[in-house]
Amino acid sequence: MPGSIANAVPSGVLPQSLCTAFSEARAYAQLANLYHDGSTQRSQLSQTSRRTFRQNKRLNAAALTTLYNFWVAQNGGLTPFAYYNPFEPAAGEPIGSNYDPTGASTQGRYIVVFGNAAWSQETDMARSNVQGIELIEVE
Repeated sequence: MPGSIANAVPSGVLPQSLCTAFSEARAYAQLANLYHDGSTQRSQLSQTSRRTFRQNKRLNAAALTTLYNFWVAQNGGLTPFAYYNPFEPAAGEPIGSNYDPTGASTQGRYIVVFGNAAWSQETDMARSNVQGIELIEVE
């Protein structure tokens, strides 16, 4: 079909680790024209919202290495991958129980890319802080 875009194919699953801060935002893409008389014309570009997840993590050396190697394997954010939102488990299940390292489960799974292209970390006694991890839904 002309004009159709194929769905993103995930290349791996974001390693599971705890966050010191987690936020989720939703946005609807739209076009907006502002005219000289102050009126506007708006047009929605999609039928569903696009989610953005932001995380800060405090990791030990092993977890930091795992996360950094995953980031490198995703070409610094250019390759899509699967992410499991810990706050969307099956009914009656505990938070975070929906994580599937194979990526086969669809419960709470989103296909995302890293939003910020730069890796940033601070290391102090026994832990490293990775702040501003942004995941943007592509599907």
